[in-house]
Amino acid sequence: MIKKIITLAVCLFTSTGFMFGQKFLSQNHAMKRVKTTEKYILLPVEESEGIAHIRVIKDNQVVKEFNCKLSVNKTDYTVPLDVSEFGGDVLLDIQLTGDKRTTGLIENFACWKDFKETSKFDTTNREKFRPIYHHTPAYGWMNDPNGMFYKDGVWHLYYQYNPFGSQWENMNWAHSTSTDLMHWTYQGEAIQPDALGTIFSGSCVVDKDNTAGFGKDVVIAFYTSAGASQTQSIAYSTDNGKTFNKYVDNPIITSDVPDFRDPNVFWHEDTKQWILILAAGQQMNIYSSKNLKDWKYESNFGEGYGNHGGVWECPDLLKVGDKWVLICNINPGGPFGGSATQYFVGTFDGHKFTCASKPEVTKWMDYGKDHYATVSFSNAPDGRIVVLPWMSNWQYANQVPTQQFRSANGLPREMGLFNYNGEDYVTIKPSPEVFAAFEQKPSGRLQAATWLEVTNIKNNASIVLSNDKGENVTMVYDGKAGTFSMDRNESGLSDFNNDFKAKTVAPTYGAVKALNIFVDRSSIEAFDADGKLSMTNLVFPTKPYDNVIAKGCKVKIHALKQ
Repeated sequence: MIKKIITLAVCLFTSTGFMFGQKFLSQNHAMKRVKTTEKYILLPVEESEGIAHIRVIKDNQVVKEFNCKLSVNKTDYTVPLDVSEFGGDVLLDIQLTGDKRTTGLIENFACWKDFKETSKFDTTNREKFRPIYHHTPAYGWMNDPNGMFYKDGVWHLYYQYNPFGSQWENMNWAHSTSTDLMHWTYQGEAIQPDALGTIFSGSCVVDKDNTAGFGKDVVIAFYTSAGASQTQSIAYSTDNGKTFNKYVDNPIITSDVPDFRDPNVFWHEDTKQWILILAAGQQMNIYSSKNLKDWKYESNFGEGYGNHGGVWECPDLLKVGDKWVLICNINPGGPFGGSATQYFVGTFDGHKFTCASKPEVTKWMDYGKDHYATVSFSNAPDGRIVVLPWMSNWQYANQVPTQQFRSANGLPREMGLFNYNGEDYVTIKPSPEVFAAFEQKPSGRLQAATWLEVTNIKNNASIVLSNDKGENVTMVYDGKAGTFSMDRNESGLSDFNNDFKAKTVAPTYGAVKALNIFVDRSSIEAFDADGKLSMTNLVFPTKPYDNVIAKGCKVKIHALKQ
């Protein structure tokens, strides 16, 4: 028996194509030698556990470090660590959290037996709530869309991404592309953390005239380096956004404000200069530049205006018709709790934004619970203003009932303006590409991926989506009160968070003549056909809604084209 135990121990530390072995240095510190000819090591994750900090060491140098919730009691799922770029032979230096009185002894943790090697990581969908026609990450966590631009017929979407778990952590920029805004191809991680910090939200521009000196038509990314402080950095791409080179003189903008992030850049034609707007606490700072590297502070906006229930984030400043719209995402402070998107309409002279509304006026872009971090695609064709939200809410984003991935983007939307009682408001409509993806369904039965075209709407019209499990979502138009509501209190799973159940209500700014309602496996998005209201809500029915009851209106059902 003793001889067999000794043999097993030797095998753990012997190179035979694949080798795992760990040494326990304390209750909270272990080292694990990995040697494999395969591409990936699968890291076992248990979401209820604390963070483990992992340093990947090659030739006595740290070549990568990240956080991962390594499993203690059981493994919920695994995530891949690509070790092939380091020759497959690395030392993992693992610092864990927790106390042995509550977590048990480190040598008994489930993770040690669940590390695996593989040549290919399986991303086949294992989630019944994964959307059918909304963008999602193949695996891992996603939040804010950022760095979005259009170039040479391709829409580029970058997003906040954690490749080492399906909860927020380890912010990278991941990259997806599309030619129709509806079908997306994952292109990998584009910008990864460095010595300045992890990579928070930002934007991209196409430098058509080589103002930065990196080359004509080079794509330049602006992002927040989230280290000990939040600073602003840039990177440039000469291959249309596939890979980026970081600027050697980063950071380009610094501040002593703790929440100082999310730079959004655009060209201002009237003053022939670049403008950068970013969030600085509960205001937006505006800067100008001729070369995208050296920035001059111009002004700020925010004090006393709109909602200040939370931190201001993810700004955008856009010319819409003859007006300017400043988008301001806020968390918390939304109309129904948690995160949401407010906006301001006014003027911008290249130096200062002036809001046309009274300071106490708050305008929401979307009246659902699950619309946040909305920003626009730079360089969009034909003067289009296309925006994309993150479809979740910080109240429960980490707890929604999926594990292979978490979060989706809402549908792409087009912005415009309308005036109601002397006040300017933003219109929001689904992009034309969304409608083109559907066709009318002859049978008229509701499916998991459906567009409902609602017309002939009368006062107190209602639409109820339901299944035979007693789960339902009720939408009501109250013409007399001038409101549209969506009630998801009985929509399906909700016990993962007390803030999920909700009835959301939007003003209609006049009569509603038609609605477009888009249903996916885990979301419902409702739009007034004239663009005067939008409402985005997640739902998690245990069985897809397959029945629709409409009163006081007519409904045509369109199914997603195959």
